[in-house]
Amino acid sequence: MLRAFLVLVLCLGLLPVSAPMVSAQETVTDRSATGGAQTLEDILARQRGEEVAPRTGDAASAARDLSGQLGTLGGASDPDLWRALRYGSADITVSSGGEVASVLMQDGGMAWLEFREGPLAKYGGYLLLGTIALLLVFFVLRGRVKLDYEKTGRTVTRFKTMERAAHWLLAGSFILLGITGLLTLFGRMFIAPYISKDFNATLLLASKYIHNNVAWAFIVALFAVFVMWVWHNIPNRTDITWFAQAGGIVGSKHPPAKKFNGGQKIIFWSVILLGGSISLSGVSLLFPFELPMFMKTFDLMRSVGIESLPIYGPLPTALAPHEEMQYAQAWHAIVAFVLMAIIIAHIYIGSVGMEGAYDAMGTGEVDEAWAKQHHSLWLEELQKKGEAAPKDAPKNATPAE
Repeated sequence: MLRAFLVLVLCLGLLPVSAPMVSAQETVTDRSATGGAQTLEDILARQRGEEVAPRTGDAASAARDLSGQLGTLGGASDPDLWRALRYGSADITVSSGGEVASVLMQDGGMAWLEFREGPLAKYGGYLLLGTIALLLVFFVLRGRVKLDYEKTGRTVTRFKTMERAAHWLLAGSFILLGITGLLTLFGRMFIAPYISKDFNATLLLASKYIHNNVAWAFIVALFAVFVMWVWHNIPNRTDITWFAQAGGIVGSKHPPAKKFNGGQKIIFWSVILLGGSISLSGVSLLFPFELPMFMKTFDLMRSVGIESLPIYGPLPTALAPHEEMQYAQAWHAIVAFVLMAIIIAHIYIGSVGMEGAYDAMGTGEVDEAWAKQHHSLWLEELQKKGEAAPKDAPKNATPAE
């Protein structure tokens, strides 16, 4: 009897059976755990004791049911929504953070990053290295500008204590700002890959604190230097003669000059104008949401008829706070590179490039022979005021002196 039963089962298993085909759309998902709820809205409705209407599982209804909720849109996509998020035109409200927090996607970020790691780092680095190389070549060919006369042993006060204090505060803060700025820009490229990412991260964190706080000393010193020296740096006719004779650096003549010669006036106004611009963009970076700078600048340019710029193209008509920061950072770095190149040349002249030049800011006292050679008109003014002893010009003095 048992043998007959096993034969019957085996025969039934070998017979072809046609099972009904069930499509994916007709598959019913077991939703007993949620009481039949399919979406977050359904779950919340059931928690409130409301009746949940049955839903079908097709793609169209999935897109309709999930629209406006967390997650995907089921079988549909919403390129318009993502496009609006990308360009900042989506109608979004946030519970905290204000307008800034509503920027979920910022389209200009990649363009800024590519500029920062590309042209900015490349050409900025070339500018600094090229300036140093040219100065080295010039030093080899020209050598140090030496005194043509023997020192008299008598000195005159070139810069008072307050003047020197403001100068060194400005110089020291700018050097710190330049170094920390360069570490911030180039650290990811040259420090992290070859030393370590942890060391680079620590270095950048320290650079950030130094940069953000030393900036205030730079601004204070910049203002002090402007107030003390602006009247001495107004261009005049003697500057034309100074430039015509290349300042005595090229050739053997030493043109007359007052307290500041033509070259020093260029340095002064470069520091004031470029340093002022760097300061404004830096403050904007410290307070990006309170002190936006570029949109106001673009509006001002359009008000005078400037609608576009060469290379850049049409001026933007609206900027998100994040874009303001990107513009400010790019401008901050570009102007800083230019000013750093100028200051490198200034440091060269004030140190190894000219004999006796460092004494002016070191001790504040310069020999009369140095004053006669480089600032003869200024020395004459001091002699008339009785602040320097009258002295005949050296026998080998040039007519320009």
